[in-house]
Amino acid sequence: MAKTDIVQKIADIAKINKAEAGRALDSLVQYITTEIKSGEKVKVAGLGTFVMKDRAARKARNPKTGAMVDVPAKKAVRFRASKSLKQAII
Repeated sequence: MAKTDIVQKIADIAKINKAEAGRALDSLVQYITTEIKSGEKVKVAGLGTFVMKDRAARKARNPKTGAMVDVPAKKAVRFRASKSLKQAII
């Protein structure tokens, strides 16, 4: 689903215009990004939790050449679905 599709769905459900729905979605994404960058968890009731995790450095194999390569440590965003979301999709 593209961002424009999400904005349209938000506008339809909330009975607001698409511009307002777009600003609301952009604000949510900006808020989540800012909080995660600062090391905070973001819990959205009924949806799930976004959190930053550190990934350790590791060795991996290049599937094309078979050569071993070093993959550096990095940070990654993790999302854990809420219990209600999990139950809703079953």
